[in-house]
Amino acid sequence: MKMEGLKRIRKAKGYNQLKVAFALNISREALSYYENGKRSPDIDMLLKMSEYFDVSIHYLVTGKEFESKYKN
Repeated sequence: MKMEGLKRIRKAKGYNQLKVAFALNISREALSYYENGKRSPDIDMLLKMSEYFDVSIHYLVTGKEFESKYKN
């Protein structure tokens, strides 16, 4: 699955792939694979990305903020 939000937030912050990959301790190629849907990160990496960018995992994957279908 292509991680729409990952690429969007990276670009919005003005970070290049090498900067983010270094901060997350992964290769630039791995980050590119995540952004383009050629590889999926494990839950630990999703959590690291979420903390690094200060966004939800849902946003990283979909590029949209989570909206519950179940309203109280």
